[in-house]
Amino acid sequence: MTEPGDHPLVAAVKPLADAMGAEILVPDQAREDDVVLAWEGVDVLAVRLPQLSDSLDHILAALERRHGVPLSELDRKTKQAVVRILEARGAFSVRHGVETVAGALGVSRFTVYNYLNRENVAKGD
Repeated sequence: MTEPGDHPLVAAVKPLADAMGAEILVPDQAREDDVVLAWEGVDVLAVRLPQLSDSLDHILAALERRHGVPLSELDRKTKQAVVRILEARGAFSVRHGVETVAGALGVSRFTVYNYLNRENVAKGD
């Protein structure tokens, strides 16, 4: 079996796994760094988490779906809001995070840093 069945735990976890870009597997396919989830003492599924850089791509894709247009087509104010969301989600702790976000937004790295600095000044940091 390559995928867990129709267990209620699978149905409950699937939206979260999809949003994160994780893969759901049967427990015997789990590697050491996968998360195995049990139901009433029985292993039901394993979750293989994506690499952090892959997670950023999934977050950007989800934000694009939410806005209904490519992020590069958003107005400046909305792009600033997107940068705030990404900062809260840890996007800029990923190697090349600023470059990846700048590319998705269709702006320069300098602009992304300006958006971040503007937010930090507003917070009083």
